Amino acid sequence: MNSKPMSESTEMYLKAIAELDDRNSVAVARLAERLSVTNVSANEMVRRLGEQGLVLHKPYKGVTLTKKGRGVASNVLRRQRLWERFLHDHLKIEWAQVYDYACSLEHATAPEVTEALAVFLGHPEICPRGNPIPAEDGSFEPLDGILLSEVEVGTAVRVLAVNATATDVLKYLQERNILPGRELEIVEAAPMQGPLTLRVEKKEVALGLSLAKFVIVEPI
Repeated sequence: MNSKPMSESTEMYLKAIAELDDRNSVAVARLAERLSVTNVSANEMVRRLGEQGLVLHKPYKGVTLTKKGRGVASNVLRRQRLWERFLHDHLKIEWAQVYDYACSLEHATAPEVTEALAVFLGHPEICPRGNPIPAEDGSFEPLDGILLSEVEVGTAVRVLAVNATATDVLKYLQERNILPGRELEIVEAAPMQGPLTLRVEKKEVALGLSLAKFVIVEPI
């Protein structure tokens, strides 16, 4: 892809933009929040990425990946999600922790190792969180779902994927059984941006709208 390896910070920023939304603009403030950095730091890094032709930044509108940036991001996501699959399926690491551990491995994984890992795993198409694993050429089939936060009351849905990355958030969802493949029903939506009440396997649980935005579902 590139003869000169990208820095770890560059890869992290590009991956974060792709995870948040690789087709539409991502607000710099949202990117900063995702990476736990200040807005000043995020703006400076975005400026550098723009100079390298990896992103386009329109003030007050947000950041989008260029074709070059999307290629790098897809490569990082491939490594990340293959490692998630290995850690979860073969080392039996807890679902809520595999993302964090995989992050530590992705930046030190050579292309030959990545492809050997893909062969070993049988070329999986999704990671344990349900998100698509890009192919070797960077392509992948986007999820055809909607955010849980947008589902109407009374609707039954199946969880397709969880797009959260913070271990505490993943742990919270895991403890409430809001995992890929689970079926649930929206029982109630509290007014004034209040929490959703969900029925998950005959048990009712509450979930704030901010967390519901991490959960991608499909009607059943």
